[in-house]
Amino acid sequence: MGAADVWAGIAQVATLVLLLVVAYRPVGDWMAKVFTPVRHNRVERGVYRLIGVDPDAEQSWPVYLRGVLLFSVVGLLLVYLLQRIQVVLPGDLGLPAVGPSLAFNTAASFVANTNWQSYSPEVTVGYTVQMAGLAVQNFLSAAVGLSVAVALVRGFARRKSGTLGNVWVDIVRGLGRLLLPGAFVFAIVLVAGGVVQSWGSGTDVTTLIGGTQHIPDGFVASQEAIKELGTNGGGYFNANSAHPFENPQAWTNLVEVFLMLVIPFSLPRTFGRLVGDDRQGSAILAVMGAIFLVSLSVMSIAELGGAGVATQAAGAAMEGKESRFGILGSTLFSTATTSTSTGAVNAMHDSYTPIGGMMALVNMMLGEVTPGGVGSGLYGMLVLAVITVFIGGLLVGRTPEYLGKKIRAKEMTFAALYILVTPTLVLLATGLSLVIPGVREQVLGTSIFNPGNHGLSELLYAFTSGANNNGSAFGGLTANTTWMNSSLGVVMLLGRFLPMVFVLALAGSLAAQDRVPETAGTLPTHRPLFIGLLGGVAVIVTALTYFPVLALGPLPEGLS
Repeated sequence: MGAADVWAGIAQVATLVLLLVVAYRPVGDWMAKVFTPVRHNRVERGVYRLIGVDPDAEQSWPVYLRGVLLFSVVGLLLVYLLQRIQVVLPGDLGLPAVGPSLAFNTAASFVANTNWQSYSPEVTVGYTVQMAGLAVQNFLSAAVGLSVAVALVRGFARRKSGTLGNVWVDIVRGLGRLLLPGAFVFAIVLVAGGVVQSWGSGTDVTTLIGGTQHIPDGFVASQEAIKELGTNGGGYFNANSAHPFENPQAWTNLVEVFLMLVIPFSLPRTFGRLVGDDRQGSAILAVMGAIFLVSLSVMSIAELGGAGVATQAAGAAMEGKESRFGILGSTLFSTATTSTSTGAVNAMHDSYTPIGGMMALVNMMLGEVTPGGVGSGLYGMLVLAVITVFIGGLLVGRTPEYLGKKIRAKEMTFAALYILVTPTLVLLATGLSLVIPGVREQVLGTSIFNPGNHGLSELLYAFTSGANNNGSAFGGLTANTTWMNSSLGVVMLLGRFLPMVFVLALAGSLAAQDRVPETAGTLPTHRPLFIGLLGGVAVIVTALTYFPVLALGPLPEGLS
């Protein structure tokens, strides 16, 4: 890779940063307006009448949580049903019904905003399932994550309140005022860039050697836009965003990276506006941005260096990458997709160098808070902020406070449980896959394509991706087995909704408190000291939790 290519990659990153800086205030301020009590418009009132809810009724955290779970369970059942009855649906493309374990895995995946795909979409699901099932959940699951984040922010902002808002209002407004119009606009942009949008049965072409090949098409641009904007990630084609019908050019690649990052990186501004202190949002943004840039730099250096088994065998670091994107266009996309909960890929992560692939793993192990998924990144970082002020309070011998709310044993219990959920799921599922008789033989004999350290990395990556609701994969793993489909489906659901339980419980506890005045012993949470402490807590918690298993997978492979 020449110097000109490196400078082109740096220019691409600089352009992205500029776009995000320009969008930060207007997008963040707009989201603050969306979730501030105002009059409902006519369409929204019609939706509330249709579903039979009172939009002006405030909800306690248990009621809010029940709404989130009920909404998601209904979505899970509908997506599962659509797949099972595919043969009788219009636009089925002659494809059979999806099998039970795969249908469960896919339904759980899309409802949990994970979008893990154990199948090749173009030969497994037809138009109705793609549009009415998967694409719809891309909108709905993103709206759910956004709503939970806003509920936690209200917990910090409100005083002596037993309520957090109304989950149905938050979901409807997130959909109608943000996700739908945003996806509509950028679907048109992607169509202009060459992304396919067609109701057809595909095209049969004659190959150079005289054979026949079927080229599928479909409603790609409309699904691609919300796939990235909602940090979902499920591709219309098996090659995902490496497919030229999904991501045809270098500039569409940049647009898709921007879409992944624009809402998560703007949410700190929304947070600052809603709590009445923009400096707090800027502090959260600084931590997110700093860790993102460090991760991008390490991954890019590793891939430019080209060390490791995969690149040595191929003779170049371009193995598994698209020439139209290059190394830096690929590492930028990979860092964005694993630092959020998107999981889309424009390159094969399994072909990255061991250290490059490890950075994708570490981005997810951080809890995807840099900047994280739509909503989930913000509430994950705020939980880390609660833990940070608790640690800071212990260091100076004061009662820890954050935004005027005391962090007591009750709040710390919810925060600690939140932090423990994901690593417990990842490590337990990975371990069980390798020790349960029968399952172990299936995993080692069928699922893991590469033995040794890299094979462990493939399995670890799968469960890390599932538990963190990411959806990307090390492609050497065959996941379409009964065990992998079932275990990953359970891990995705628990990894999505158990943390939401603790987030909303924390929000309810904070909202019930009055605001305490600042004193000389209060730790300022908008200054560089706190920013550095928060970043350190995020990294150290991950390092202490996952270092032993990383030392069995990507680290020894990278040192070999």
